[in-house]
Amino acid sequence: MEMIREYADWFYLIGAVLFILTLRGLSGPKTAIQGNRYGMIAMAIAVLTTFFVADNPVVWMIVGAMVAGAVVGIARARTVPMTQMPETVALMHSLVGLAAVLIAIAAIIHNNKLIELDPDLLAANGVNFHEMSRVHLFELFVGCFVGAITFTASVFAYGKLAAKKWAKTISGAWVKPVQAIIFIAMLVFGFMFFSTGNMTAFWAMTALALVFGWVWIAPVGGGDMPVVVSLLNSFSGWAAAGIGFTLENNMLIVAGSLVGSSGAILSYIMCKAMNRSIINVLFGGAMGGTAAPTAGAGEQVQRNHRSGSADDAGFLMSNADSVVIVPGYGMAQGRAQNAVKELANILKEQGVTVRFAIHPVAGRMPGHMNVLLAEADVPYEDILEMDEINSDFPATDVVLVIGANDVVNPAAKDDPTSPIYGMPILEAHKARTIMVIKRSMATGYAGLDNDLFYNDKTMMIFGDAKKVVEDMTKAINGTGH
Repeated sequence: MEMIREYADWFYLIGAVLFILTLRGLSGPKTAIQGNRYGMIAMAIAVLTTFFVADNPVVWMIVGAMVAGAVVGIARARTVPMTQMPETVALMHSLVGLAAVLIAIAAIIHNNKLIELDPDLLAANGVNFHEMSRVHLFELFVGCFVGAITFTASVFAYGKLAAKKWAKTISGAWVKPVQAIIFIAMLVFGFMFFSTGNMTAFWAMTALALVFGWVWIAPVGGGDMPVVVSLLNSFSGWAAAGIGFTLENNMLIVAGSLVGSSGAILSYIMCKAMNRSIINVLFGGAMGGTAAPTAGAGEQVQRNHRSGSADDAGFLMSNADSVVIVPGYGMAQGRAQNAVKELANILKEQGVTVRFAIHPVAGRMPGHMNVLLAEADVPYEDILEMDEINSDFPATDVVLVIGANDVVNPAAKDDPTSPIYGMPILEAHKARTIMVIKRSMATGYAGLDNDLFYNDKTMMIFGDAKKVVEDMTKAINGTGH
């Protein structure tokens, strides 16, 4: 134990380097497994080192919390379906925020209890007590309010993604003024706490931060949830870094900063892919909830589309030279990734070139489609990002869109009145033949109708994604009915 105390900074440095290697590994599919291993080792070093260097730890509470957390985490990891992964990620972010709030509260209560005791008595018992400095109060202020916002915002994001009734989107002219009032009041009370150490101001700031996190995310539309999840990931990192300063733990500062900065960069990349600013996403209230106002309800119903069967689709794809598959949330909802992999393999056996096109904001969280395809062992070289594949669509014989809507909507290119105008999309409409698997003609998560579905080159195939893809495979094999 004494050796660990003596070399604690070295252990923390090793852990910090491993966390950096973790991010480096997670930057590509082929190195992701190794990156995860680095992260696991780094976290083990951080936990064990902190456990041994802590002053007078309450062992049974620490071990009990670790065991309970491990049991819940393992159980959730083994049972969560891929369709529920986005809300699971949001829920994990909420726990990081809650931890930051509880640590800040514990630090302040602990300090106040020490103030009530006799400083001479503390010194006699080897306790080196100093009143909280302005810097320390500022650290608690930042860590607590960021953590509180992260907690309630992540809980709402979880509810929104899980379609819970209590996670209702709010809208109206009153929303932005209320957000501004709560935010300003939170900062005022936070400044009072920072200036005077007043506990009433601290509790008021914390309560307002919890409320602000909810009303801040509640107006955000469903189509913007991938960016919200990414941003909350960043916030959870900054909350952890702020509390790292409070606890004087260098490892927590480094790990939190890495998570915070990487989440912020990812949020920027996703916003760029949507041709929108982060301010517009978080306070604009676009892309969510209602159908696009570009057409009246009557016109929308009367638009004609061409439908076909899985047998028709199988015939067209088996006679094509090149096929591009565009996965969307419908693939996740139908748990069709393994069926899609089998379809791709059958086509390849017949000499068809098959590739997958991924949009940065497809699905309900960053990298959602990549995770699904990796789970199905789709070769990494067959998966291309939007910028890599878009120039190939005009020469593609068949594009198969599986449950994607907004990321292939031509309105982003052609309709200046559309909420998504200017957003980069997968240009599936330029292919020679387009096939779309959907349950119905209903709009996507962003609530926008899609002109692609009414294109003369498009064939709609209605049904559950997994069942339709399996029927396509049977048709290609000649085993269909």
